[in-house]
Amino acid sequence: MDVIVLGLMLLSLTIWLGLLCFWGQFWRTDQQLEVTETQLQSLPVVCAVVPARNEAELIPTSLRSLLLQDYPGSFNVFLVDDRSTDRTANFAEGVAHAVGKPQQLHIITGESLPPGWSGKLWAVEQGIKSASKLAPDYFLLTDADIEHDPANLRRLVAKAVQEDLDLVSVMVRLRCESFWEKLLIPAFVFFFQKLYPFRWVNNPNNPTAAAAGGSILIAREALERIGGIQVIRKALIDDCALAQAVKKSRGDKENTPFPMPNAPYPMPNQGRIWLGLSSLTRSLRPYDSLATIWDMVARTAYTQLNYSPLLLLGTLVGMPLIYLVPPVCVILGAVWSNWAIALTGLFGWLLMALAYYPTIRFYKCSPWLAFSLPAIAFLYTLMTLDSALRHWQGRGGAWKGRVYTNPDNL
Repeated sequence: MDVIVLGLMLLSLTIWLGLLCFWGQFWRTDQQLEVTETQLQSLPVVCAVVPARNEAELIPTSLRSLLLQDYPGSFNVFLVDDRSTDRTANFAEGVAHAVGKPQQLHIITGESLPPGWSGKLWAVEQGIKSASKLAPDYFLLTDADIEHDPANLRRLVAKAVQEDLDLVSVMVRLRCESFWEKLLIPAFVFFFQKLYPFRWVNNPNNPTAAAAGGSILIAREALERIGGIQVIRKALIDDCALAQAVKKSRGDKENTPFPMPNAPYPMPNQGRIWLGLSSLTRSLRPYDSLATIWDMVARTAYTQLNYSPLLLLGTLVGMPLIYLVPPVCVILGAVWSNWAIALTGLFGWLLMALAYYPTIRFYKCSPWLAFSLPAIAFLYTLMTLDSALRHWQGRGGAWKGRVYTNPDNL
C-alpha cells in the first residue's frame, strides 16, 4: 500500500512540476490592463453593446459607469432590453438623463428569440446591427453587471490601437466579499487561467484563444472577417468561442495555418488577441452563497468539456490526483509514520499553494487560503459532475429563465 500511495504522490508531484515549468506560467497575475498607462494617438469610433435581461437592480450602476467613461472620442451605448419584466429599459433611460447624456444611449427593444440562437448572443446581434449604422471602428461587448473604471475604454482602445490587436479583453475583478466568494471566486480565476494560460492566449504564434465576456473590445473589421456574431450564435461559452474564431481567422484570407512556434507572424492585424486581468473594472454580480456559485459553475462546466463523458471521466480522475493526493499523503504519511510519503505530500501541497498564492494576493484574501485549494478543487469537481447530471436531465445551461439542453439543437 505504501508503494502505491507513494507512486500516486510522485505522479501528482510530477504533474505539478510540469504545470509550473511548462504550462504558460498560468499562475502569474502580471497580464493586467492597468499595468502601464497608455496615450491615444488616434480616436476611433466606439459603440458599446449591452444585452440586458431583468437587470433593473444593477443597471443604474453599470450603465452610469459606461456613460461616464473618460474616452475623448466618439462613444455611444446600445442597450438591448432582452424582453425584461422589471422595467430595465426605464431605469436605463433614467440613468442617461441623470448623468446628462441621453443622446449617447440607444435603447433597443429585443425581438423574440429565434431558433438556433442563445438568448445573450441574439441580443448582442441586434445591438451590433443597430450600432453598425454609426460605422464604428470597434465594438465594446460588455455585460449589464459590470462597473467600468472611468478609464477602462480608453485603456482598451489604446491597447488595441498601439499593439495592432483585433480583440482586447479583460477578466474583470469578480466580487469577493462574502465567505463563499473569498473561498471559491479566486479559484474560479485560477482554474480559468490554467485552462487558458494568458501568455499563450496573447502569443500570436500559439493557437490558444480565450476572452472574458464582461469586457471585450473587438475591431469591426475582425468581426466582419469571421462572419459576425452569428458564427457563434449557439455558443454558451460565447466569449471564448468569439476569441477562438478571431484568432483562427488570421490565415483565412490566404488559407495559411498557424505558423510554427519560431516562424514569423504571417499577417499583421489578422487574428491578434490579448487577454488580461483588471484590478479596477469589476463585476457587480453577487455570489454570496455556495448555491449561487455552484449554479454559476454548473451552468457551463460540462459545456467546457464539450459534453464528453470521456473528458468528464478524465476530470473526475485527474482533479483528485492533482489536488487531493498531496494533502491525503501528508495525513496518511503522518498516521503510518512514513515520512517519505508525508514529506513528498507536503512538498506537493506547498507547490500547489505557491501556484495559487498570486491569485489570492490579487484578490486581497488571507494568504492561508492558498492552502485550501485541495478542498476548493474537490467542490469544483462536484460542481462539474453536477453540471453533467443537469445536462443529462435536460436542465443544463439555465440562465435568466432559459434552459439550453442541447446547444446543437438550439
